[in-house]
Amino acid sequence: MTTLKPLALALTYTTSLLFAHATFANTPEETGLKIAKEVDTRDIGFGDSISEITMSLKDQHGNERSRKMRNRTMEVLGDGDKSIIIFDNPGDVKGTAFLSYTHKTGPDDQWLFLPALKRIKKISSSNKAGAFMNSEFAFEDIASQEVEKYSYRFLRDDTYEGKPVFVNESDPVDPKSGYSKLEVYIDTERYIPLKIDFYDRGERLKKTLVLSNYSQYLGKYWRAHTWSMRNHQTGKSTVLTMENWKFGNGFTDKDFNKNSLSRIK
Repeated sequence: MTTLKPLALALTYTTSLLFAHATFANTPEETGLKIAKEVDTRDIGFGDSISEITMSLKDQHGNERSRKMRNRTMEVLGDGDKSIIIFDNPGDVKGTAFLSYTHKTGPDDQWLFLPALKRIKKISSSNKAGAFMNSEFAFEDIASQEVEKYSYRFLRDDTYEGKPVFVNESDPVDPKSGYSKLEVYIDTERYIPLKIDFYDRGERLKKTLVLSNYSQYLGKYWRAHTWSMRNHQTGKSTVLTMENWKFGNGFTDKDFNKNSLSRIK
């Protein structure tokens, strides 16, 4: 985590206040959308990336198990990202592959290859709220978060872990989402999410995702190395630890072909 010097912190907080106060003429919805667009704009142009992931699953009794995965992501001009997650171990999930085409509007396309069944399963939009590989992440959490998939409302200026943040409410446009709303805590300096509270369709707090251990790549793009998701309703949690990020891999559409999921290495 970046530690800001006191003066820089003060200047950042002042900037936050100026930003919020300068938008008094705007509605909370307009300000919320403006913040969401700025978060998105600052991450445009990364091209593609790969990373290695350790998924740690903990049940309500404290029992833990882990999985190793690899992730590939590619930007798509004018649409959402394409990504694929490949499971390397343990043996009972080795070869499992999850492919996602995120779209700015309309339902995403997602497929899951299960080697034990030797078939590719299409994830329907009505199942997007389902658990991803028995983790506390839903399929919709794994997909890239496009601006157009939510409506927004700026809630307040606040602080989180000593940092000034914007707190933005994001309401899913898709009625098949498992959430009624998300409250996103956004670093006012770097415009990156630090914490997200997920509320279920009954507007009860369901899960909290904390994103930490950020590093900057290519002099611009921030990536969180630790994603900690806690389910308040079940007591279970999942931690994704990401490492060995690499950019500029030269991926093309052929690297994200659903017909080759069963042969992917």
